[in-house]
Amino acid sequence: MEFIDHQQELTALVENILGEAKSQGADEAEVSVSMEQGLGVSVRKGELENLEFNQDRGFGITLYFGKRKGSASTTDSSEAAIRETVMAAKGIARHTEEDPHSGLADAHLMASGPVDLGLYNHWPVEPEQATAMAVACEEAGLALDSKLTNSDGAQVSTQQALRVYGNSHGFLGAYPSTRHSLSCVLIGEDNNGMQRDYWYSLSRQWRALEDPAEVGLEAAKRTLARLSPRKAPTGKYPVILAPNLAAGLIGHLNGAISGGAQYRQASFLLNAIGQRVLPEWLSIREEPLRQGGLASAYFDGDGVATRDNVFVDNGYLSSYILSSYSARKLGLETTGNAGGVHNLHLDGPMKPKDQLIAGIDQGLLITELMGQGVNGVTGDYSRGASGFWIENGEIAYPVAEFTLAGNLKDMLLNIVALGDDIDERSSIRAPSVLLDAMTVAGQ
Repeated sequence: MEFIDHQQELTALVENILGEAKSQGADEAEVSVSMEQGLGVSVRKGELENLEFNQDRGFGITLYFGKRKGSASTTDSSEAAIRETVMAAKGIARHTEEDPHSGLADAHLMASGPVDLGLYNHWPVEPEQATAMAVACEEAGLALDSKLTNSDGAQVSTQQALRVYGNSHGFLGAYPSTRHSLSCVLIGEDNNGMQRDYWYSLSRQWRALEDPAEVGLEAAKRTLARLSPRKAPTGKYPVILAPNLAAGLIGHLNGAISGGAQYRQASFLLNAIGQRVLPEWLSIREEPLRQGGLASAYFDGDGVATRDNVFVDNGYLSSYILSSYSARKLGLETTGNAGGVHNLHLDGPMKPKDQLIAGIDQGLLITELMGQGVNGVTGDYSRGASGFWIENGEIAYPVAEFTLAGNLKDMLLNIVALGDDIDERSSIRAPSVLLDAMTVAGQ
């Protein structure tokens, strides 16, 4: 049976589980099923290091008896196992406290029907072909320069997934998806020691992956550029965050404006609706129905139809990120974000990254952050960093072993400009971001 043909089977199982939940007296019920299947290949120094086939399937079952909730899960889809899992969820519900905000999302909010978002593109790659691609990727990188002395390997992965969700409102939604990737990690060495860096390509469409040799060459160039780093000077300097790090910064904003952080009162942006959290030229919007998006979905974890959202409108916080439960806790309406955000965009004027660098007399381009020194309640921020020192509008030399410090609230407000190098490989589609000034603790 082809993987995608399991959708009909899983849909029937969800219906059967909901029927079992009803027969055991549940007032409401919801069932989520996920199934994954894939192939992963890793090579190192031209030799196959790991070949993995995976296939996983799991069922999450939640029952509501009045305002009491119980959840249980299983990987066994037999009738006996389903009956026992429903009984387990029922037993848990009977021993939980009532929660006035508990229950399914309102029935009128359910997605009205399936939407094809172009998320599924099966790649019938054989292990031998995947291995050859990984070898070619690594070889191309290592061949660039004799300073590239070692490798942490190259990987090729293809994954298929099926998601099915149903509840006792009568909603039943499903969609298949794929994720394909190619990556390479290289190690360079000179008289001042070793450095490593990487590059990867990721897409729903396997034909959209970068050429293996190009991935290897990019990993090689990035590794070579990091050799012989110096320590950054201590002081306050403008900072450019590379796209993946800019996405992380916006991720901290997402966490702060999530419904969970708000009702727990654990946010540096507590009760911030209507307040300015970004420069007035910058907005953040969500596009969940984007064709082929890595975080696209036509319904969320509650079965609620997703929709375009604007969370920050011209610098001002216009909405929290809400599931049905967190919305009820706050006396608001769900934004269709149970389970997370879908394809966030930073909307604002952009300029070439080279222009961002050219406008800096002394500053930093940060390409890597380390450590967990972020306090989501106070916004205090202190992390180890590495990257490149900028002098007179040009990249001067690599820097490492310094600390970047500030406060998230100030960092977000002090965004000066956006680059035009958007990274498409994340649920947050961010470009490079220039921050006005941050404290650097180096030499």
